[in-house]
Amino acid sequence: MQFNLFANQVTSLAALPLPDADVLYQAGWLSAVESNQLAAQLQKELPWRQDSIKLYGREVKIPRLQSWHGAPHCHYQYSNLSLTPQRMTASLSHIQQRLQRELACQFNCVLANWYRDGQDGMGMHADDEPELGAQPVIASLSLGAARKFSFKHLASGKRTDFILEPGSLLVMRGATQQHYHHGLAKTRKPVSDRINLTYRYIIDPGANQ
Repeated sequence: MQFNLFANQVTSLAALPLPDADVLYQAGWLSAVESNQLAAQLQKELPWRQDSIKLYGREVKIPRLQSWHGAPHCHYQYSNLSLTPQRMTASLSHIQQRLQRELACQFNCVLANWYRDGQDGMGMHADDEPELGAQPVIASLSLGAARKFSFKHLASGKRTDFILEPGSLLVMRGATQQHYHHGLAKTRKPVSDRINLTYRYIIDPGANQ
């Protein structure tokens, strides 16, 4: 991948109006050309798979393709699904380095989700697994079709919807995961595919041994 992700780029994140949360958003974090090139590259180079989870006692396929990459210790579990990390590709590493530089924090893994059409989605959930720490920073990059992304406040039940645009960056940090669930609803509207990269930091259990 030869395009320059670092040329004349300045992060200009704005806070979203969500009580009890720390969520930032920037449209156009990648240009339209960069976003399209990166999406095409990832479609070809990542080992996409459609995993299954147990739901009400039966195995069901998750409504999206996914690929998990990171440091060797970055094993990740959710919904009784265990993911073993693949090595970071050059494309994923380039994005990781830029995020670390601009957000002044560390990432060591990324979950790539490929939503093939409107029938693919992600149920409401919190990224609150113990291996992510008490107040994780989740950096989410959107490529491809614009889709509606929802936050639900756990105490009040209030739901707030945002449109995630192609090339946009969403950052969730602080106590966001403690107070909110988030998800990507399915839609009957005709939409093209979308790839989402969510960068995280998983604590190494052997680091202090």
